[in-house]
Amino acid sequence: VQLQASGGGLVQAGGSLRLSCVASGRISFSRSHMGWYRQTPGKQRELVATISPLGTTNYGTTNYVGSMKGRFTISRDNAKNTAYLQMNGLQPDDTGVYYCILRSGADYWGQGTQVTVSS
Repeated sequence: VQLQASGGGLVQAGGSLRLSCVASGRISFSRSHMGWYRQTPGKQRELVATISPLGTTNYGTTNYVGSMKGRFTISRDNAKNTAYLQMNGLQPDDTGVYYCILRSGADYWGQGTQVTVSS
């Protein structure tokens, strides 16, 4: 299983970015939990958002952590084996490397995509 994250870049404070994470390999993407983590400078990797899979009673339920609530939106397109993270109202504190994760028995991580927010 491989995850390819993309969409990071340099943006001014208040701007937006949309991250994508494409899964490939022998996995049932639609029945996998998907999530995004980030690692900001000087801090440990932290959970950003998750979205639940098909086959669960709460399919499509999203969860967000901390300051990301109300600014970030996680979504998925099972037909494209892709998860997204729409980030609005970005602030310099959001600068870091963003990782996608697929959970299906084991955890699979993407390579990370750099997000830099200038003030």
